[in-house]
Amino acid sequence: MGLSASLSVAATVSQTKALDLTTVADPLMFRRAVNLTDGTAAGKADKVFHDRRTLAASATEDLDLAGVLLDAFGAAITFVRVKGLFISAAAANSNNVVVGNATSNGWATLLNATGTLTLRPGASVGAIAGPADATAYAVTAATGDLLKIANSGAGSAVTYDIVIVGASA
Repeated sequence: MGLSASLSVAATVSQTKALDLTTVADPLMFRRAVNLTDGTAAGKADKVFHDRRTLAASATEDLDLAGVLLDAFGAAITFVRVKGLFISAAAANSNNVVVGNATSNGWATLLNATGTLTLRPGASVGAIAGPADATAYAVTAATGDLLKIANSGAGSAVTYDIVIVGASA
């Protein structure tokens, strides 16, 4: 089974200003991308997890990046390195989706041990390791492999999409 991936974050912005005799424009095209081929070294990945998930009001879950998540074919995934992580909170959510800060065995290489990201309804975040980065975001089985996702409040469930691309070695 082979894998190829194109991971990117991008922003295209155009602003204009009318002057006396002309209109000036400031177009911006910002894009950072990594293309990965099948394998485990720098510039390569061999595992992907993706899912749409729902958390009940005030609920949390710890996604175990080493051996518990299943790929699209039903096989268990053990990430040793994460090359790309993308999370998007559903626009229809009433509460926020909070990412990071697992109580124990937290995956701390992206957000540190106590860091979190708050995704308001409709918000998205993506992190990509550089193409020459052989280490990427390391996962340590049993001691540093839990990515916590939480519903920020009571009263209603939240839904989020998640995509993780990485390597098994």
